[in-house]
Amino acid sequence: MATETRHCCPEGYPDQWQDKEIEWHNKLFVKGRVRSFYHIPLNFGSVLKKNVSLIESAGALPEEMLVLSDENSLWGADMYIAVTKDVSQAKMARLSGTFLTKVFEGPFKQIPIWIEEMNRYVTSKGREWKHLYFLYKTCPGCAKKYGKNYVVLLAQV
Repeated sequence: MATETRHCCPEGYPDQWQDKEIEWHNKLFVKGRVRSFYHIPLNFGSVLKKNVSLIESAGALPEEMLVLSDENSLWGADMYIAVTKDVSQAKMARLSGTFLTKVFEGPFKQIPIWIEEMNRYVTSKGREWKHLYFLYKTCPGCAKKYGKNYVVLLAQV
């Protein structure tokens, strides 16, 4: 008997993120730390699962899941999971600022190319980015099923 694989990520092009300028004022997140080896996450799934469990227990999960990654080291990244309220057993963070967004599709090895393209996009808007976040719209299992791997870059300007 074949079992159907559960797919957790919505299918389709995330056009709500393409070429946008968004403002966040103290947007609330649960913050986790992911171990990496040369930017390859080693425990992303377990960190996400642990924090989502805390978020669900607190009744703080928004309608649409938003998970950002701050690739701030070869050896680790900060994970930000948007929430609707404080989660008492989790480390909390707030992000504020103006962000320019752009959607990319393809294998993760193209990230350096995407960063260059994002820099050109931000420069074309007469801006300079201060910080860069990654929004992975599909997990590896869903990307394989759908045949598309969408990644949104958010440049804080």
